[in-house]
Amino acid sequence: MKLTTRGHYSVKALLDLSLQPPTQPVSVTAIARRQELPAPYLEKLLLELRRAGLVDSVRGAQGGYRLAKAPDQISLGQILEAVGETIDPLPRHQPQMEQAEDWVTFTVWRRLHQKLKEALYSISLEDLYYDARSWQAAQGEDASFVV
Repeated sequence: MKLTTRGHYSVKALLDLSLQPPTQPVSVTAIARRQELPAPYLEKLLLELRRAGLVDSVRGAQGGYRLAKAPDQISLGQILEAVGETIDPLPRHQPQMEQAEDWVTFTVWRRLHQKLKEALYSISLEDLYYDARSWQAAQGEDASFVV
């Protein structure tokens, strides 16, 4: 599995939102500026995340986006799924019944896929936030919190 730009930008945007007061919406422009992301592309990703129920949008001059759930209730797997990331490590493969080694390989990859999926759904946005904060603290006070 490779984290593409879509997944990476989505995680960065949601981590940014997790730093903001939960009742105050944040503009796409503000997130894009802080995280050094292209605003038009970020807007499209946030719309997908809204459809998945991970963020809420607020219209108006003071509008923007905010998390729809607490950071500990949003998993990395949910974020990636919302923006169309696949977590399938192999293309669909059907083993040939007459070859035992093909079945063994298929079974190993299927089990690894299941473990990967479980891991992605067990890592919360809150976990990522604390990991990023720990890294920042280890870098010293001069490190910015661009994730």
